[in-house]
Formats: sequence, C-alpha cells, structure tokens
Amino acid sequence: MENVKIFACPTAEKFTQEICNHLKIEMGKIKYQKFSNDNNFVQILETVRGQDVYVVQTTEPPVNERIMELLITVDALKRASAEKINVVLPYYIYSRTDKKDQPRVPVTAKLIAQLIEAAGADRVITCDLHNSAIQAYFTINCDRLSAQNLLQNYFKEKNLEDMVIVATDAGSSKKAYKYSEYFGCPIALIDKRRAGNDDKAIATTVIGDVKDKNAIIFDDEVDTAGSMIETAKILEKFQVKNIYAGCTHGILSGPAIERIKNSPIKELVITNTVPLPKEKQIDKIKVLSIAPLFAESIARIHENKPLGELLRIY
Repeated sequence: MENVKIFACPTAEKFTQEICNHLKIEMGKIKYQKFSNDNNFVQILETVRGQDVYVVQTTEPPVNERIMELLITVDALKRASAEKINVVLPYYIYSRTDKKDQPRVPVTAKLIAQLIEAAGADRVITCDLHNSAIQAYFTINCDRLSAQNLLQNYFKEKNLEDMVIVATDAGSSKKAYKYSEYFGCPIALIDKRRAGNDDKAIATTVIGDVKDKNAIIFDDEVDTAGSMIETAKILEKFQVKNIYAGCTHGILSGPAIERIKNSPIKELVITNTVPLPKEKQIDKIKVLSIAPLFAESIARIHENKPLGELLRIY
C-alpha cells in the first residue's frame, strides 16, 4: 500500500500493530509526552505530507485523556500537511450519551463528532455504535463496521444444539432476530425494567421457550454487566442448559468482572475494540481480535473499494 501511514495513540499500540501486521506495513513513528503542568504534547517523527494517514485510538481509562490525545494528534497531522486524516475508533467515545432524553443534559456523542471534525479529521471508522444515528452527527464520512460475523463464526464452530438467542430487552429484539436467522433457531425475550441512571436492570420473566436449551445473549457492549447478569439469573431459573454471551465492546467497568465470575454464564465472548487489562482477564472471558476487519477496511478505503462485502466475510 503506497502513501499510507498508520499511527497509534499511546494505549492503541497493540491494536494498531495487529492492523499493520495484517497490511504488511510499518507502524508510523510518533512521540507522546506529558509536561509537568499536565499538558499533552505530540510530535510526528516522520513526514506525512501528501499521505493517506490513519490514527488509531482506544478508550482505555481515563477516557477524557484519550480524547485529548486523539484531538492533538489529528491537529499535529493536519499541520504536517497530511492529505487525508482518518480516525479509527474501534469503540466510539461517549456513544451512550447519544440523545437528550432528560431535561438539561448534553448530547456528548455529537459533541465528540464535532470536536473530531474541528480538529481536522476527514473520516471516522468505528464499530457497532450504541445508536446507528450517531453516524448522522458527522458531516464527514463515518464508516460503521460490525463484529456480528466474527461472533457468529465463533459460536458456529462450537456446534451447539438446541440453541435459543436471548434478547435482554425489547430494544435488543431486532438484533436477536438477526442472529436467530443466521443460526436458524428461535428467540426469547427478557421482560426487563430499568430504574433511573444507576445502570440497575431488573429482569422479571422470559417470553419464549428456553428450558433445556443452550442460550446465547448477544449485545453491543457490556459495561457493568448488570443487565447481562440479571438476564442470566432469570434464564437459570427457567432451567436453561447452558448460558453463553457475546458482545462487541467489553467495557467491563466497576463490578463487572466479579459479577461475571460469580454468574451462571459459561462463557462471555468479546472483541478487542476495548483493551482488556491483565487484571480483568478471567477464564470465563474469551477475546477475539477484530483488528483484521479494521485492516481490511483501511485497505478498501484507500483503494476506493466498497466496504459492504466485508460485513459478510468477517
């Protein structure tokens, strides 16, 4: 690939290296430094003039630090005369604050889009947005990839019998239906109620037959794991055979790891859109790499090829 350079923000080096290995190119050289006054400094250590540049950033905490690193890097690339600046955000920052659903609250997902554009980005590549409408917050191109095939292929290789796809609430029933079509199995729905802003979800009953079946719960992300664990507990009460779960973004904040460890879930499968630190790696959690999908999308964008068929391959 000619005239392409890929740079990693500090916490995205491992993910970026996977992308570069797949594309058989060297990772771009960049220097990050924090001054004694807590200000960030970025310097591009090689020419990017006239280049198609990609900068990769994760959301490893502290998230607000990651935002500033990204914005300053984009600004540095713009001032270094990069031809095109493409931001790669495997997990979109502040994606859950995507609408004004209460009085006097921000729509931070849109603010992030505006900041990225203002810094000088020409394109954003992300994956499985919490709300697909976030794409419309940009006036530049925003490409949304999906981990659906990656998760489907993993569970297909398990050759599970008597499967049922479980939707954690009415809002996720459409996603559950897509997975059930692929596996040719029924779906079940959890009647769940949520109170306030404390992320507490209460599952009350199951709509559908789950008894003696291998249940799989699919979701876009798992944060504190409250919804998923409540779902797993009620499935256990309704005598499922085994409980599996799959999601794109394993945020796994707060009590999530302890909850999963002590839950009836046999296996939780996530991708590496969000880095999983060593202290959170437990036997019940399986991490799949989605870096090859991002690598192929970069290759196709650079070659002006459509991305649609990637969603069928990966």
